[in-house]
Amino acid sequence: MPTKPSTHKIERERKQAAQVGKGCHDKAILLYEYVGKRIVDLQHTEVPDAYRGRGIAKHLAKAALDFVVEEDLKAHLTCWYIQKYVKENPLPQYLERLQS
Repeated sequence: MPTKPSTHKIERERKQAAQVGKGCHDKAILLYEYVGKRIVDLQHTEVPDAYRGRGIAKHLAKAALDFVVEEDLKAHLTCWYIQKYVKENPLPQYLERLQS
């Protein structure tokens, strides 16, 4: 899966966000679930083995957290990778939306 061009899609009915490379059938996913009226649990990121190490999970984490900010949600971070991303990118708009 090429790093660029790619698209981010929030698939609400599947409860996942995906990054898909142009002309590619493999996709990296971030699974999430609403656990309250305005609370989303970011549960798991998964990148196909062939495409690891290209920053794809980082793009998924950023897209998911930006979605939380844009939709004015709270986030519970079950996914270890997103926890790591927030530690490395402690932006106020992310930190104020975290729920333990």
